[in-house]
Amino acid sequence: MTRIDDTPPAWDERTQLTTFLDYARDTARAKCDDVSAENARKALLPGSPLMTMSGVINHLRWVEYYWFQVVFLSEEDRGPWTEEDPDREMRIAVDFPLTQLLDEYAEQSARYRELVAGNGLGKQAQRAIRDGLHVDLRWILLHLTEETARHNGHLDILREMLDGTTGD
Repeated sequence: MTRIDDTPPAWDERTQLTTFLDYARDTARAKCDDVSAENARKALLPGSPLMTMSGVINHLRWVEYYWFQVVFLSEEDRGPWTEEDPDREMRIAVDFPLTQLLDEYAEQSARYRELVAGNGLGKQAQRAIRDGLHVDLRWILLHLTEETARHNGHLDILREMLDGTTGD
């Protein structure tokens, strides 16, 4: 996987925001390069039994789904989570090959790039979050960049614990 650079090709706000989100996405995928199917499913942190490489990638995929499709577009929530199992996307990830999860994440990211390109950054989400607040697309992009970058740290730790691989 070739990671993009975090330096945007232009300095307008949209390009900067989308470049950083793509950089964070590409970093998550790069952290998974050459991870074995067995290692992708291993939970190494005793206090976090759902924290696997597969679980983190599937979580990132479904987090983007939630913010773009459920909150921004107000589509019906068809995510894998339930009230009884709110972290189900991480639990079920071990039932799928990591390569499939990475492919689905990449395909979905491409669709969301088109969604973002077709909407103004100030356009408000159709569905409110807490306290009736309607965030805008700019906030969603910033939030997803933060979320993805934070989970890249988890992927760093897991990868080093699994096979000693370290990187940027």
